[in-house]
Amino acid sequence: MASEFKMPTSRETLSWLAQTAAALAISLLALMPSNAANSEDSKAAAAAPPPDSSVLRVCAAAKELPYSADDESGFENKIAKILADGVGKKVQFVWSQKPAIYAVRDQLDKNLCDVIIGTDTSDERVLTSKPYYRAAYVFVQRKDSPLKITSFDSPDILKAHPIGFVQGTPAETMITKLDLYNDNINYVSSLTNFKDRRNSYTRIPPERMVGEVASGKAELAIGFAPEVARYVKASDALKMTVIPDNNVRDDGVRVPFHFDQSFAVRKGDKDLMEAINAALPKVQGRIDAVLKEEGIPFEAPQPPT
Repeated sequence: MASEFKMPTSRETLSWLAQTAAALAISLLALMPSNAANSEDSKAAAAAPPPDSSVLRVCAAAKELPYSADDESGFENKIAKILADGVGKKVQFVWSQKPAIYAVRDQLDKNLCDVIIGTDTSDERVLTSKPYYRAAYVFVQRKDSPLKITSFDSPDILKAHPIGFVQGTPAETMITKLDLYNDNINYVSSLTNFKDRRNSYTRIPPERMVGEVASGKAELAIGFAPEVARYVKASDALKMTVIPDNNVRDDGVRVPFHFDQSFAVRKGDKDLMEAINAALPKVQGRIDAVLKEEGIPFEAPQPPT
């Protein structure tokens, strides 16, 4: 029923179908005598030093550019340093080899770190700050493309082939509505070298999806702007078009394409959240500068409703 529909949001739930499958697999593994993932988490928890009040422990993925990397080259690593300065602490990254979609479960909830950078403001698992920017999904095309695509209503989108997108996102919903899913799913699967997605989270490398448009192997890609902007900016051949936030499914249910982004802490960490919210006005300009340098088109967050 439409009233029961819950649209997957932006980055934290980019691949909610894959995550659901992964959760089922993990539940089944829990019945077995040993579990390598749990063992790894237990070792990390045991090795973690006790919290130091002078540092801000930031949950961070070691290999998830453009967001985060253990050489601190991700744009969210830069934002983390700004936030730490704003609350009067030194940043301490707590690195995980797992994708960031597991940061709440495997890092924050286990008290290995205290804050996550860049979560959807509506994330019910955590306590979220006032949003510090609003990000959109974008169309990525070659600048010399003859196709004029500015929305999902553009007639030329029906001529684009192949189209890169991430399964389980709002893009997939609209691609399905336009009856373009079957024409493009084999291509989308090729972006992960046809890796089996049933029992694990499989990320489409954003640099690959964007690069295929630049090389002419694909005519269009649809991605979350913070994830693809770095690679579009790096290519003189490409352009981004922000997707309007007025999309609906066949049954009239709204499909959001713009998302407020916040910092997240554990639900009980109200003092830290108060400090973060108090610091935001002081550091917002520096955060905006990082987003602009990254090439991310962003908007002011929406007022609370």
